[in-house]
Amino acid sequence: MKKTLMLSASALCMALLLMSAKGDEGIMTKEKSTYVVNTTQLASDVRGFQGATPVKIYIKGNKIQSIEALSNDETPKHWAKVKKLLLEKWNGLTVDKALKTEVDVVTGATLSSKAVKENVKRGLEYYKKNK
Repeated sequence: MKKTLMLSASALCMALLLMSAKGDEGIMTKEKSTYVVNTTQLASDVRGFQGATPVKIYIKGNKIQSIEALSNDETPKHWAKVKKLLLEKWNGLTVDKALKTEVDVVTGATLSSKAVKENVKRGLEYYKKNK
């Protein structure tokens, strides 16, 4: 009886865990008429110089409104350059045009820049597929 009860409790815990572990939960939300894509899960394997470089992409009317850097471990000096010189490059572009646009990397922050570009690409592709 005790063994059966333990197995049942374990099975219940596993079922609850699996039900709560939705793979794409929180990736894309909608705030009024703006879609917000968070690349934390989408690009968890994409690394800058010091690790992951997730972003939030704000899209309204199929145009990028802004891109916001999320918490990361990049070198503050280099990351400041990326935020200042790179994140605004996609603002105002349609999603399709942004996906085709080649944005230059920031000198001195090459790995971080490439990681941000990949985050943006994955976020925009996710938006197109799931909007």
